[in-house]
Parts: sequence; structure tokens; C-alpha cells
Amino acid sequence: MFTALKKILGLGPPVDYKNLIENGAQIIDVRTRGEYASGHIIGSVNIPLNELQANLKKINLEKAVITCCASGVRSASAKAMLQGMGVKQVYNGGGWMSLNSKLSQ
Repeated sequence: MFTALKKILGLGPPVDYKNLIENGAQIIDVRTRGEYASGHIIGSVNIPLNELQANLKKINLEKAVITCCASGVRSASAKAMLQGMGVKQVYNGGGWMSLNSKLSQ
């Protein structure tokens, strides 16, 4: 049960997000448009979670995808949704401010 919860939340071995970005990964911010407008990672694409399935064309499914939101909960849901749609390389980046900090190091 704990393993399944860790997997859903994207917890596990550390992910080198900087390296993923350097190799063409895209950041999908699944917060609302208002949240995104108040601050976001430069270069990220805003697709609110409830619009994700209808906007797959905005995502290059051949490249790695990093999801983010405010805290990591919605991004975990987005990761699960994308995996369910067959996207192979999906990572839960968690909260956008934390992810931004990791990318800036």
C-alpha cells in the first residue's frame, strides 16, 4: 500500500529535473489559469488539470513530460492521467516553486 502511494505521489529515487530539461523535457503546469498568471516556471505550458485530456495536442508525447502544480497533488493526478493515456516518460515535479528551485541550482 505504501509503495503504491509513493508511486502515485511521485516519491522515490531522486529525479534530475535539470538534466531532463536539458534533454528536451517539457513542463506542464496543471494549475488554473489564474494561479499560473500569478507566477510560473518560464517556458512551462499551462494546461489546467480538468482540460488536460482535451489538450494533449499541446504536448509532445515523444519527449519527457514534467508535471507541476501548487503542492504536487494535482501534478500527481496529471502524471497518472498521462500514463493512463500511454505517455511513457512522465515525472511529477511537485509544486512549481520547489521545481523551479531545483532547476535553478
